[in-house]
Amino acid sequence: MNSSTSSNVIPSQELLVRLERNNMAMLRLSRKLSSYTCEPNNKSCFEKLYELRQDFKSFARRQSQIMGLLRGEKPTGKSLDSEVQRHLMSFKKLESDMAAYLLDTNKYY
Repeated sequence: MNSSTSSNVIPSQELLVRLERNNMAMLRLSRKLSSYTCEPNNKSCFEKLYELRQDFKSFARRQSQIMGLLRGEKPTGKSLDSEVQRHLMSFKKLESDMAAYLLDTNKYY
């Protein structure tokens, strides 16, 4: 019984580390988004900026919910695993959206 408990802890610890690393990357991207070098310069960039800020807020909310569940007593479960996978996919999408926004704002300079 002890070996099954320790095997469940290791993947959740790996997930915690991965989620925290992604969260730090999102914080850096959020600071970059707020800097003067990423100021929007046309209507579509203003719209993308608004959408990105909303996406960052929802990502941060979901991140804190998932981290709370993973730190809880019973961190494993199929629904939690699928939720974490969806969250990791949203991280990748948000990261690519941010890169596209940065390319759009810098091409006009």
